[in-house]
Amino acid sequence: MNGANLCEAKTSSTLRGVAAAVLSNGLFSILFLYSMWMQPLSGTDVFAWRMIGMLFALLVLMSLSRSWGAARSFAAGLGMNLRNWLPLLLTTPIIASQLWLFMWAPVNGEGINVAMGYFLFPLAMMLAGRIWLKERLNRLQSCAVLLAAAGVGWQLGHSGAFSWATLWVCGTYPVYYLLRRRFGIPSLIGLTIDLALIAPCMLVYILLSSESLAVIAAHPQLAVWIVLLGINSALAMYLNLQANQMLPVVIFGMLSYLEPILLFVLSVVLLNETVSSQDWVGYGLIWSGLCLLLLQGLLYGIRQRRTNNHAV
Repeated sequence: MNGANLCEAKTSSTLRGVAAAVLSNGLFSILFLYSMWMQPLSGTDVFAWRMIGMLFALLVLMSLSRSWGAARSFAAGLGMNLRNWLPLLLTTPIIASQLWLFMWAPVNGEGINVAMGYFLFPLAMMLAGRIWLKERLNRLQSCAVLLAAAGVGWQLGHSGAFSWATLWVCGTYPVYYLLRRRFGIPSLIGLTIDLALIAPCMLVYILLSSESLAVIAAHPQLAVWIVLLGINSALAMYLNLQANQMLPVVIFGMLSYLEPILLFVLSVVLLNETVSSQDWVGYGLIWSGLCLLLLQGLLYGIRQRRTNNHAV
């Protein structure tokens, strides 16, 4: 393949990757609305049904991506030693709580606060990397973290509190991801194991503690929504994995900010949550920090492109 054809192939792959990333973020954002659409089921009931649907979706994804061999090798590497399994098993409650909060928040007035948690997440990851992994922050990263801290401080100053939902999202997700990274747990395999542990518990909840079966019997259309919930989850995950493979890390990371933006807009426009004038100040500081991260991503991408061009 000559240089022109190679360049054209890379451009085509990037465009397909961008389309997959945008669509996956859109589908993840649509999941935020299912709890509203599936009323009178509670947010916890919708979460339980999503976990069961997600498990089946992940099993299909494992087959499509031919990951079963890697999963067997990973499990064999851990062996029968419980200590080897602890980093995986102890972080499963974190992802379970995050997925529950994502479905519970929209119908309980916490949609904006969850969206802000996702805005703060990349900044919290950088701070956790600095503290835990001793990674150095450059000037733009340091300024971004300081702006986010100023935004949190503003919220604490004018209201005397900071949303527990926001803190849970941005505070526990870094623990989950950094532990998984530290012990080399593959994302798709790890998430499948998580769901294999969570879904049976949710099935017990549905059978013994939830009234969702009776609610579905009274409102049969909810069964269709449950099927759509599973399909939506599967498509969002599949497209996200495809985008991750086709796009440079910088572009993929920058496009991931689309999801919290959509969550925020949906919370205000469709879920009718309100934002006070003083809240906008705190949010503005946090978003300013994110803009610095986007700027750094753009500068890094330009440097990489120049390096690749010189190498060619």
